[in-house]
Amino acid sequence: MAQTAITWSQGKLSPQTLMEIGYQKTIDDPEIQAGGSTACIGVADDQGRMQIANLGDSGFLQLRLGAVHHYSNPQTHAFNTPYQLSITPPHILAQAAIFGGAPLADNPDKAELAHHMLRHGDVLILATDGVWDNLNSQEVLGVVSTQMRKYNAWKRSRSQGFTVADRLAALTQPGGLRDGKSQQSLQGAIAAAVAGEAKIQSMNAQRDGPFAKEIQKNYPEDNFHGGKVDDICVIALIPVEYSPETERVRAKL
Repeated sequence: MAQTAITWSQGKLSPQTLMEIGYQKTIDDPEIQAGGSTACIGVADDQGRMQIANLGDSGFLQLRLGAVHHYSNPQTHAFNTPYQLSITPPHILAQAAIFGGAPLADNPDKAELAHHMLRHGDVLILATDGVWDNLNSQEVLGVVSTQMRKYNAWKRSRSQGFTVADRLAALTQPGGLRDGKSQQSLQGAIAAAVAGEAKIQSMNAQRDGPFAKEIQKNYPEDNFHGGKVDDICVIALIPVEYSPETERVRAKL
């Protein structure tokens, strides 16, 4: 998908089209024998119009000035059985034909599409189910808000509530945090913080996360408690509206 996006020259590229091309190239690759994956793909233009195609139980969360603005809902065939793009080996298909049943395989046209506007200072989180199984939207908001306030990207006043700091553009550049330790940006710090908190809670046997609560609701006889150890991947994005002043700030970096 990265290669397709970089070389695309046929007009506007939608996230669903990008998913379809990536999936087909994966199917056509002789080195890939089997596997499956959920997908959450976003495309935004320079005016802040964002399209997201989400298939399965990965998902996105859009935050704005200390509040949850939008979020995706997981797509599942049944509890803990998400939609996913799959390649099933021929021998598995043959076994299914003999013994009954069919391996689940979903196409990109089943992805849920969302259209939203991004605003200067929003935070967009795209993450795998290892995050959402262990943190709900408000908990992710809490982690993000802590980072945004720590670096003074969101400021709080009694009269206006949260506002976006003037130096946001500088914070989002490589090394923008100027902590002397790395070339980390604000969005990098946010992604690391969310992933870190999800990992901590996935191993916490004393706290019931979203996955545990769903099991208790659907299968109370299992007596499941604690977090859920699973794959954790986080991408954080912060849209910035550039003006002549922010361009001058960039030029100084």
